Amino acid sequence: MAIPNRIFIIGPMGAGKTTVGRQLARLTGLDFDDTDHEVQRRTGVDISFIFDKEGEEGFRRRETRALEALSEREGIVLATGGGIVTQPENRRLLAGRGVVVYLCSDIDTQLERTRHDRDRPLLQCEDRRARLTQLMEERDPLYREVADIVIESGGRQARSVAREIMDRLRDTGLPGQS
Repeated sequence: MAIPNRIFIIGPMGAGKTTVGRQLARLTGLDFDDTDHEVQRRTGVDISFIFDKEGEEGFRRRETRALEALSEREGIVLATGGGIVTQPENRRLLAGRGVVVYLCSDIDTQLERTRHDRDRPLLQCEDRRARLTQLMEERDPLYREVADIVIESGGRQARSVAREIMDRLRDTGLPGQS
């Protein structure tokens, strides 16, 4: 079975979307991109600055425009921001344009992987564990709504996760495969 020509990786912050996405792109021979990086490239500023000036709503509008453009590209593994599924239009784009892989990760792994990161606006709070738990409760149903494949990524090496995704893609015969 051939590999899909558009693979979108969703999941919470700290799940390894960018790292796994790069590994998956290497394994598949597809290009790699990231919606957060695209927003930063288009604006010339980091996401924290956008949140400061435009709030989350302004960032989400920019994120949707980046997803609209990137999800049209052929031959791409696309890592997305953790909150991309909060917008109905984004869920429609993801589900309608490619195969969606949800990287699931436990809160402890998310905390560990984001512990030194000061550039995540939604984690600039007193109780990061409580915030991550709240975000997961809100977003997990949305991730699952659009996911074709769900993979547990917590506590695993990116290469192992990418290989599992490859195996699952081959085994499922999902639409969008070329």
